[in-house]
Amino acid sequence: MMTDTGKAAASAAQNSRAFEIAARVGFVVLGIVHIVIGGIAISVAQGAGGEADQSGAMQQVASLPFGVLLLWIIALGLFALAIWQVTEAFLERDPDTKKKWGHRVKYVGTAIAYLSIGITSLVYALGGSSDSDQSSQTLSAQILAAPGGVFLLVLVGLVILGVGIAFVYRGATQRFAKHLSLPGDPVRKGILTLGTVGYVAKGIAIGVVGVLWIVASLTNDPEKAGGLDAALKSLAELPFGTVLLWLVGAGLIVYGAYCFARAKYARM
Repeated sequence: MMTDTGKAAASAAQNSRAFEIAARVGFVVLGIVHIVIGGIAISVAQGAGGEADQSGAMQQVASLPFGVLLLWIIALGLFALAIWQVTEAFLERDPDTKKKWGHRVKYVGTAIAYLSIGITSLVYALGGSSDSDQSSQTLSAQILAAPGGVFLLVLVGLVILGVGIAFVYRGATQRFAKHLSLPGDPVRKGILTLGTVGYVAKGIAIGVVGVLWIVASLTNDPEKAGGLDAALKSLAELPFGTVLLWLVGAGLIVYGAYCFARAKYARM
């Protein structure tokens, strides 16, 4: 059960105008990250190199004029967004206990995702670097070496795949709209279109990551596991894969544009 102190702190945070602005900035920088990742994915589809994930995106940002400053802004914005999601978990009031805890798990999971990208940005801002695919392979090897490792790795893959399916479902049904305070048409229709395309594209990308982890477990080969970069590049190996990778990359750019709209119209 959430403590009264925790709820009071969460409520105070959500009532802070400055903190709300910081969280909305988080949506903006999240959009920038997805646009950069989508652009890299398209360049990979066209035969160029690059890492189509958050690490690759941070490398691109770091190479820009004032890139280090932008990396700090990305990190701080995403940290604020992560904290906001945690406050949502504390303040969840759905009368249905199962739904309430389901929502809390979703909020905390989203916070962890934002925190992960924020930490990657912070690493690059401090002059470091990271490799998400290598990290995924190292983690999968450690899981496989543990008792029941194959089962655990399959479970991780299924969870990631489930998240991807949830994104596709949320986009196809436009369930994301309930978290927005939308204006009238035509702006409303435009934002809904951005959200639909963006959520479906991101869901496909996340789903492929889950499939890679499942394949790694079934083949007992941790090198099969990978992050977003490996997932997107694996799409290029499929029939009509170049076209599919191009479409997913474009969809991630659209998701980034949706994040800009979300920064303005999100219910917070």
